[in-house]
Amino acid sequence: MAADWLSARRAWEKWTTKHVGPSGKQVQAALLLNYDPSGPSRLLPVIAEQEGTQLTAIDMRPFLDFVKRGNLQTEFFSIRPNQYLVTSIHDNWYCARCVNSTKSVGEGAIVMQIGAYLLVCMMVLLLQLHKQWWLLISLQCSLTGEITNFLLV
Repeated sequence: MAADWLSARRAWEKWTTKHVGPSGKQVQAALLLNYDPSGPSRLLPVIAEQEGTQLTAIDMRPFLDFVKRGNLQTEFFSIRPNQYLVTSIHDNWYCARCVNSTKSVGEGAIVMQIGAYLLVCMMVLLLQLHKQWWLLISLQCSLTGEITNFLLV
């Protein structure tokens, strides 16, 4: 287990250094959440890693409740003051649009389940969200060591 976490942490650090930042990078903030619905959640911290934001486990509880309910298409989810609506669902990830964004270009999020983790990326430029999935795929391949076949569109 410790070896898995060490390799996940190295992949996370490499990925966030390259892709996450306040300006000039595609992702403004990212979170790696411990999420294993079949395991005891109280044994691990909710937030395994975060970059570009300072959220707490209490901030993430409404989001994790949303994920557990599984009503992706019929409910909003919240991360701090922002409310999101899921706009597209794929095999192990989905895109969401921030419905109360204060930024004129819009904001959005991509959420991907990678093993026992949830990766949450918050971005600006909503129109590019569906084209930025390759960022998440690069982290997924780094974390799992698997090459995933995805249809390029």
